[in-house]
Amino acid sequence: MNLPWLQPGDPFPDPSRAWDDKQPAPGLLAAGGALDVDSLQRAYASGVFPWFSEGQPVLWWSTDPRMVLFTDEFKLHRSLRKTIARFAADPRCEIRFDGDFDAVIAACAGSERPGQSGTWIVPAMVSAYRAFHRAGHAHSVETWIDGRLAGGLYCVVLGRAVFGESMFTRVPDASKIALAALVAWCRHAQVRMIDCQQNTRHLASLGAREIARAQFVQQVARERHHESARWQFEPVYWNSLVLHPTPA
Repeated sequence: MNLPWLQPGDPFPDPSRAWDDKQPAPGLLAAGGALDVDSLQRAYASGVFPWFSEGQPVLWWSTDPRMVLFTDEFKLHRSLRKTIARFAADPRCEIRFDGDFDAVIAACAGSERPGQSGTWIVPAMVSAYRAFHRAGHAHSVETWIDGRLAGGLYCVVLGRAVFGESMFTRVPDASKIALAALVAWCRHAQVRMIDCQQNTRHLASLGAREIARAQFVQQVARERHHESARWQFEPVYWNSLVLHPTPA
């Protein structure tokens, strides 16, 4: 099966045309094109994401099934619940949204993603997502302790569609705290689902599960047209997790 080669600005093929498990790279949809803001916005709006290694062309994917975290299914294990309670009560600790996006993506690029070896965040991706952040579509969730960036994640937000990208930690549980903060914000913002792209044991332990690509694409199509809530974290958002946790 031939892989479509895109020129900059070309429309993406329908996600249903991505390679299946009979092909060498299931989920691969197309190659080429550009990593500019417009292309990234169109890709995410269609349920497509870029993922490639140094020395490869830009590769575009739409996996089936798709790993997602429904925000009402987030598993807040007892130990993490206690950690968040201590974090929220400590004046030295805070969650910041977009406090230092560049530092977060740089740290993610230098870290191994849970369940994967090496990093897929090559320099071209770092540059592209920094531009996507400046355009208002890519955001960071940051865990700060004693005025230092201890961990965090970055994601893409289109309306009420949220796409998790990568996380890092320098202090135990700092990335999990950041993810919990994102879930808390999502519950406040009526965001039902966070895209996790691919299945890993780490994500599954937090409540993520696989759904059919067609269902995922339909969900994104509905949610991306809604107005997004203000991208800002308030400590009161913790209440949706600590006071009303999902049973682990």
